[in-house]
Amino acid sequence: MSKTTASQAQCVGSRQRCPQAQGLESLASLVQTCEESPNPIPTHIAGRIPSWVKGSFLRNGPAKFEFGDDKYTHWFDGMALMHRFQLCNGEVTYSSRFLRSDSYVLNSEANRIAVSEFGTMALPDPCKNIFARFFSRFKMPKPTDNASVNFVKYRGDYYVSTETNFMRRVDPESLETKEKVDWTKYIAVNSATAHPHYDREGATYNMGNSYGKNGFFYNIIRVPAPDETDELRDAADLAGAEVICTIPSTDPRKPSYYHSFVMSENYVVFVEQAIKMDMLKALLLRVQNKGWNKMMVWEPHTNTIFHLVNRHTGQISKVKYSGVPMFALHQINAFEDNGVLVMDMCCGDDGAVIADFTLENLRRPGGEEMDKWYNSMCRNLPRRYALPLNVDEDTPLDQNLITLPYLKATAVKTAPGEVFLTHEELYNEELCKLGGCEFPHINYEKHNGRPYRYFYACGFGHVFSDSLLKMDTHTKELKTWRYPGLYPSEPVFVAAPNATEEDDGVVMSVVITPRHDKSSFLLVLDAKTFTELGRAEVPVDIPYGTHGVFNNSA
Repeated sequence: MSKTTASQAQCVGSRQRCPQAQGLESLASLVQTCEESPNPIPTHIAGRIPSWVKGSFLRNGPAKFEFGDDKYTHWFDGMALMHRFQLCNGEVTYSSRFLRSDSYVLNSEANRIAVSEFGTMALPDPCKNIFARFFSRFKMPKPTDNASVNFVKYRGDYYVSTETNFMRRVDPESLETKEKVDWTKYIAVNSATAHPHYDREGATYNMGNSYGKNGFFYNIIRVPAPDETDELRDAADLAGAEVICTIPSTDPRKPSYYHSFVMSENYVVFVEQAIKMDMLKALLLRVQNKGWNKMMVWEPHTNTIFHLVNRHTGQISKVKYSGVPMFALHQINAFEDNGVLVMDMCCGDDGAVIADFTLENLRRPGGEEMDKWYNSMCRNLPRRYALPLNVDEDTPLDQNLITLPYLKATAVKTAPGEVFLTHEELYNEELCKLGGCEFPHINYEKHNGRPYRYFYACGFGHVFSDSLLKMDTHTKELKTWRYPGLYPSEPVFVAAPNATEEDDGVVMSVVITPRHDKSSFLLVLDAKTFTELGRAEVPVDIPYGTHGVFNNSA
């Protein structure tokens, strides 16, 4: 893309750059309650699964959407179902279990929705008298432990996580639920993301909120690497967890929503974006019995602020980095090069998308109704930002501080201590035809926080992803895997033994379809050529999920 074209493209919203859809099919069957399969079942192999791929592909996501006559409102509210594909010597078995969270157990015992979720408020207990039911509407509900977003790792143990203060430790082999872990028992945060980062020494970094009479704060958390005592212990332990940096919200009444954060070898970047949580709405929503998703507001006139923090010292940069309003769920990667922090993210121009993922919308009939909703939604596209790290009082005003020849992103000092960033579009027009991309994944073990070339992601020609892609960040060339009626999940890269190149390995994704029952499969692609190697066909229904990891030790 030329500089002129890139400049023009930044004046056009990401939705307008992608084509309008016509005749989209219904996805209702992909968000229906499914049964668990706790005992491993064999799969049918079509093609070939490389024998060197040994371990467990773990996935998470919502899969139970009602209890008794009560039905959830939002897709995120469904009860967590954990999936495990065990790969060994070219064979694959599949198993799944519902997370036995307190939410799941209480709902099951009551045969109704007894615990509030993101988009669904639990109704007062019908056994209480009328006064108790009335006053219960003025109490803030306890956070859920329905950890349906991701598998994460702390001190050598696997947990499933959502975006509250609760996680659940799990057995990655049996998928059995273990103890509940409350972040507030270890450090002063009220929540944590489901997308931590890991450094090369084994420590885990995350971000969490805290709030009180002094305001609303974003906190960078560090949990130390496991030591020799962790292997002897069968219990959750976040000992040594600490808050290394606390960042005050620019607007304490409307703090920024965030789903992930940026980390390079030496820095953490927290992106305070224009999608906000309106805290003043919280009590009103409770009285009205409406979900927390109604707290989310998009403020398109609010600039993005990039908070730069030294992750070794916890020191916040005195430079205020900002850019035009944007919305980002997932970062791709970040690295440092000659005094510049380069960070890549999947970004859009409208943050209202999260609240829209109601089950009513997702279950729309195919055709005009689905087309209208999809065409109104934001499209996320990969963008590259560049932060100059050595800005001081002698740095000149009103000139581009980014001089690395391969970067088209700019950074201009507009006032003392202030730098304005303009992003580079990290794609070509072919990606727009695929509807943009999300759920990015890289060769994390070797290239997280370091220079890289390739990322893998889902293309969104429908509300749920309908293609897989491999992007070359150097050339912006694209490789794709796409078939009508097939909806792949987040691609996960697994490196080959003794790999010498960044893309030596395979990419795995769970593929589902609304067109046939019990026709899901685990797809294995050659990461270099992005061609299909094999499928492990599963004789059960699998719903559309969220995130997963590959565990090569099980």
